[in-house]
Amino acid sequence: MNQQTMQNLTLFDLLARSWQRPAAIADLRFSADGSAVAFTCVDGTVAIAAVADQEPPEARIRVSNDLGQTTIRPREKPPVPLIATAAFADGDVPLAVHGDSGFLVGAASGEVLHLTAGGDVAAPLVRIDGPIVAIDHSARAGRTAVSNGRDVILSHGQGDAVQLERDVTSSTDALAFSPDGRRLACGLDEGLSVWAVEGDAALIRDIPLSARPVSVRWSRDGSWLACGLEAGGFALVSLADGRADIVAGFPSPVRTVCWSQPAHALFASGAFRIAGWSMTAPPVDGQTSGALETGRARLVLVEAVAAHPEKKLIAAGYANGRITIAQIGARDELLVRPLGSAVTALAWSGDGRHLAMGSVDGTAAIVTFPAQMFK
Repeated sequence: MNQQTMQNLTLFDLLARSWQRPAAIADLRFSADGSAVAFTCVDGTVAIAAVADQEPPEARIRVSNDLGQTTIRPREKPPVPLIATAAFADGDVPLAVHGDSGFLVGAASGEVLHLTAGGDVAAPLVRIDGPIVAIDHSARAGRTAVSNGRDVILSHGQGDAVQLERDVTSSTDALAFSPDGRRLACGLDEGLSVWAVEGDAALIRDIPLSARPVSVRWSRDGSWLACGLEAGGFALVSLADGRADIVAGFPSPVRTVCWSQPAHALFASGAFRIAGWSMTAPPVDGQTSGALETGRARLVLVEAVAAHPEKKLIAAGYANGRITIAQIGARDELLVRPLGSAVTALAWSGDGRHLAMGSVDGTAAIVTFPAQMFK
């Protein structure tokens, strides 16, 4: 490899293990123990990658004796191939983390299937009539919630499945357990219902919204819900009183929202920059005093955001394939990937060492950062 080629290498080229899938990546999840990543595709398949890096960046870093300059050599071997499954449906399938290293997949057959990190499919955990459109699992409570769009079923995985007794007829295609597993948020056609699911399930609140929630995320303490909306921005819901404030003005639908625990902040995609707010001054009543100017404004939309679990950092994936990492509340950015296909999914590992991404052209990748990268 000549010097000119070396100079043209990006951080993504040096740090990422990348694979090509035959269809766009729809979603991804790290396993609970951080040993595997599952990527779902719009063709109904799931592909699993081992997180362990055979050529970790630390083994490829060199510090010159004379100038003290740090360089990293490119990888010499191709990454270990992904483990790919057969199609579970005609379109993308819902995915949840289950156990230490496994996942749950909702199939068109109405079965909730346990998928091991090795790609093996176990006996169905839950069965429901009709294709599964949403699924979530709470490890803390040992509960699984699943929806076929019409019914919502709760299960402990031992044949004790119960159906939520709902009066509403609107569809449910987004589910999210609270961090303690005691409450379940269900996205409706134009609203949100929150249920207490410890013991006999009971409706706590029905919250009307201006559009369908496409993503539902709880804050770490369970006091807030953020919901990206199909149109019109995102909703910020206070669980204390059920009040919902709509944060509008986004030029594109808010596909992803995320919480930064270290920065006590909320972030959303759908703008021409990384949009974030400090929750010490939450964006309610039209207030913007808590807005965090993070990263740089561009002419390209942010399609996905992911907050670092331990540091005040936020990763953003753009419609032109660009991936950056910014210090929350600062304009400086680390350019990870300059260009490529539109980013559809982005997530950090639990230890913050790895950033997984997926894109429209079927690229699935894990970027592994040196331990000293983020001090």
